[in-house]
Amino acid sequence: MTHPRNRIDDMIHSPVRLSVMSALRAADQVHFALLRDTLEVSDSLLSKHIATLEAVGYVEVTKGYAGKRPRTWFSLTSRGKQAFDTYLATLREIVEETTPSP
Repeated sequence: MTHPRNRIDDMIHSPVRLSVMSALRAADQVHFALLRDTLEVSDSLLSKHIATLEAVGYVEVTKGYAGKRPRTWFSLTSRGKQAFDTYLATLREIVEETTPSP
C-alpha cells in the first residue's frame, strides 16, 4: 500500500494554483481582475499559472467584452472539478491517516 501523498496532483499542489482552483471551484466564472485581486498576485504570475492549468485541461479561458472593454473569464472544466475534488479527498486522507487517535 502506498502513502496517499503519492497521489497528490502536482498541477494543483503549488500554492498559487491551489488558490486558483479553490476560487474557481466556488464560482461558475471569475474574471481576470477579480481573481488576480482576490489572490493578491501579479498579472504575469496569474497568467503563468492559468496557462499551466489550461494546458492540462483543468481551466477554461473565455475572452469577450463587458461593454466595450475586453475581459477574460476563467472557469473550471469538469476535469478540473474532478481533479480538485480528488485532490481535497487525498489531503483529507493524509490528515486522517496521520492524525494520532486519543
